Amino acid sequence: MRRTRCARRRTLEFLPLRATVDAIIDDWLAAHPHAGDYGLLALHTHAHADHTAADGQFADRPSTVVVSATRDAAWRYLGFTDEPEPEAQIDLGGRVLDCLATPGHHQAAVTFYDRYTGILFTGDTIYPGRLYVFDWQGFVRTIDWLVAWCSRRTVTHLLGCHIEMTTEPGVDYPIGWTYQPDEPPLELTTEHLRQIQATLKAHDCQPGRYVLPRMIITPAG
Repeated sequence: MRRTRCARRRTLEFLPLRATVDAIIDDWLAAHPHAGDYGLLALHTHAHADHTAADGQFADRPSTVVVSATRDAAWRYLGFTDEPEPEAQIDLGGRVLDCLATPGHHQAAVTFYDRYTGILFTGDTIYPGRLYVFDWQGFVRTIDWLVAWCSRRTVTHLLGCHIEMTTEPGVDYPIGWTYQPDEPPLELTTEHLRQIQATLKAHDCQPGRYVLPRMIITPAG
């Protein structure tokens, strides 16, 4: 129990996510007065600890729903079925998010598309870094589906959750590196998504470590 409390204090010290979110909301309301409270909905792209560590900070926050990142809880909340390519929508109040089940990096991985900005939030499925693939067949299906899905929509950027590459094509920073002064921007495009698909097809979709200019596909687990 003591170890758990210490871990929570360290998380709060180094990752004050609730304070950051509250400040953003306060600034928004100051510039855009609104009668009543805004509700806050916390969803995840998957259940790895570096994405859920701050959930406890929101446990006692009013008008807040934190959806567990586990597959059963997240899929139940989003209304996913067991179809091969589950898809759902969430209306945030005149602003719709498309939610896509995209396993590969994690069985509960979800990709979110914001129709207003055209941004596709890809979590750890796609980002400028090492794409750790725990379910290879799931990853291949996910990439094919995302390519087809994006071809029918306007996608301005793909935004993942990490940067691990240098600005030199195909060269990443060492694992665990915390000083990265020469890193590329976070945003990717649908062309990078197609590059992943083309690379997989060029190797008959077989598992392997494949180095691309902005990412490195890496089998794991």
